[in-house]
Amino acid sequence: MSVGVKTLTESQYERLSKIIYERSGIHFPSNKKYVLESRLGRRLDELSLEDFDQYVTFLTVGPYRDDEFQEMFNRITINETSFFRNEPQLKHFETVTLAALLEARAATKRLRIWSAACSTGEEPYTLAMQVHRSLGIRLADWRVEILATDISEKVLEVAQAGRYNTFATRSLPPLILTRYFKPVGNEQQIDPTIQSMVRFEHLNLKDTMGAKRFGSFDVIFCRNVMIYFDDTMKSRCLQMFSDQLASDGTLFVGHSESFQNLPPSFESVPIPYAFAFTKRGGR
Repeated sequence: MSVGVKTLTESQYERLSKIIYERSGIHFPSNKKYVLESRLGRRLDELSLEDFDQYVTFLTVGPYRDDEFQEMFNRITINETSFFRNEPQLKHFETVTLAALLEARAATKRLRIWSAACSTGEEPYTLAMQVHRSLGIRLADWRVEILATDISEKVLEVAQAGRYNTFATRSLPPLILTRYFKPVGNEQQIDPTIQSMVRFEHLNLKDTMGAKRFGSFDVIFCRNVMIYFDDTMKSRCLQMFSDQLASDGTLFVGHSESFQNLPPSFESVPIPYAFAFTKRGGR
């Protein structure tokens, strides 16, 4: 078989984009056909497949269909993240949201945070660092649970290892780097205390029933993933987050995300750069 550029016909694109949407909720509009074509073309060569018809068959009825979906998903999504991403938002989380929750939960001393679509773990580890420095020596008296979920098992493996190259840690202040990381060769290893505060689980955000098993949360972060969803999927996710958010909890979203149908239970936090929602009447 000759290796060359693989093109997607309209019918192949419709079938492939439908599979992606049904399995993950990610919506690829017709003007993004080139994205699937460019990112999956090489995969067809690796599998010695002639065209996308064969690939769709491999993806849907082959014995390795679940594994291949994971491989495909890793290739068509961009797991772009970093430590302390969007600092103004995280500052609001630490100085306002977290401070209020620590006071409100002083009796139970229990705090639950969900990092949805956590990618390679930079976000949940960042949140763990913020909680750690906010509580200080009081951390030993608290039960802090940070759940981090993602649809990609590949990125979860990286996240669980907690080891990052210099590119991933390049923007960290020296104080954070020396306090929460240990050099291991050319990489940086997350401090064991911070690593132990985060639990990683595989979860598809379409699986609202599966998400329910994790219970309710005081804070939910879901940033820069709903930009890939259509309005139907966005509404489904937002309702799921509303159902699992404590009455005085906060949902943080990405700065570039917009929502047409916000659940009536949510109201925007009227603070620039917060990009957050609280339960209506919850505070």
